[in-house]
Amino acid sequence: MGRARRHRGNMSNEQQSIRPFLEALERSGSLLRIPKPVDPAFELSAFLSAADAGPALLFEKVDGSSLRVAGNFLSSRARIADALGIDVADIVPRIHQAIRAPVKPVQVASGRAQDVVVTENPLAVLPVPRFFEREARHYITAGVILARDPHTGRGNASFARFAIHDGRTAMVGIAPNHHLALFSRRAAEAGKALQIVVVIGTHPAIQLAACLYLGVGDDEIECAGSLLGAPVRMIPAKTVDLLVPADAEIVLEGEIDARQPLEEGFVSEYHGMYENYGPGFRATFSALTHAGDAIYQAIEPGYHREHVYLGALPIAASLRSAIAAVVPNVRDVAVTEAGAGRTDIVVQLAAPRPGQARRAIFAAFAAVSLVKRVTVVDADIDPWDAVAVDWARVNRMKLERDLLLVPHAGTDRSEAMEDGGLVTKAGFDATAKTGDRAEGIERALPPPAQREAARTWLMNNLPSEKRRWLK
Repeated sequence: MGRARRHRGNMSNEQQSIRPFLEALERSGSLLRIPKPVDPAFELSAFLSAADAGPALLFEKVDGSSLRVAGNFLSSRARIADALGIDVADIVPRIHQAIRAPVKPVQVASGRAQDVVVTENPLAVLPVPRFFEREARHYITAGVILARDPHTGRGNASFARFAIHDGRTAMVGIAPNHHLALFSRRAAEAGKALQIVVVIGTHPAIQLAACLYLGVGDDEIECAGSLLGAPVRMIPAKTVDLLVPADAEIVLEGEIDARQPLEEGFVSEYHGMYENYGPGFRATFSALTHAGDAIYQAIEPGYHREHVYLGALPIAASLRSAIAAVVPNVRDVAVTEAGAGRTDIVVQLAAPRPGQARRAIFAAFAAVSLVKRVTVVDADIDPWDAVAVDWARVNRMKLERDLLLVPHAGTDRSEAMEDGGLVTKAGFDATAKTGDRAEGIERALPPPAQREAARTWLMNNLPSEKRRWLK
């Protein structure tokens, strides 16, 4: 059993930034400080890539900027659980609960996010990395974008990449079906640009909420408040008519103009390869505000663990909600590293009835268009354990009966194998079926009492670093 954690509430100054988690990582030995000067062009990215499965990094000196840079925070389920103050097994249920019970933000008088205000060439202040060889520009990758729907006034929080063009201008790359793209087009239809703020270095709960797949009109900042256990503290921006998180490290204020395209060229995608999407929208920034000792956050994009898990866990929670609407006995949903936290999922069902696995498969395809492969397993299979899931596919499936292929299914432009917006999708019903084995499906194991006694002895006698070997 994992240790119980009490969810924190009544957060005060700084507690809704990335800072408290950074300090907790250092106390636990999970943060490595880089004292040498680092070039933001490729060298910073090389460090983050090399440390992908290891510690968070804090770069003390970055060429061309007075700000420090940190990254590789949320690179595992365990790290995300620690950031939320819960156990690993509770992450998806906790996010699922936040979707169902949002908490409205609260406006406060002031916040550390506006200790310093810069209005001249605001982008030039930031130590923005250039990540990969074939990308032509430096990219902001950890910016949570806040905007409002021009039709309804409802808020939205999301992530998108910003390719820096000069001290005020960037190209923002947004998938055409994302809500931010929809709002940008709605503003353009009215002859206007869409006001935005880009928040860097805010609490992990706000970053996770910004990755949720919600409906138009559902405000992710309200889900963030539920995850935090307290309303998100917000203050008015300086140059745009929006509220910003008061305790963030850095905030950019500006607008997106969908009427003004900017070319991008090759860009890395979640699957670890390059794409060329053509032009994106122009973003122009009027101001930057930041905490006095602000830390710039960089997420290593592409097929790297922080990028994977920031997408995987919110998608898992959204899928669980969607699948539960048609298959109420869903227990857990995993979004795998193999699918880069986007395209490959595993659904765990409790005592599935005939036909439920297929219903779950189609519900997943309908809920998130990027999902390309769905495997359904029984409750005795941990959906996050890739070997256990593969065992179920090998030992509980008759391929001629349990493999479902859906050719020419709609997908997003970022899917690696899409052709004209279409791809073949696959469903695997890896649940046990009555009558498949005369011998039954019971796993061959020692009796439960002896197993538990042996595990307890080993837990009490093994060094702590070796306990991870235990099942």
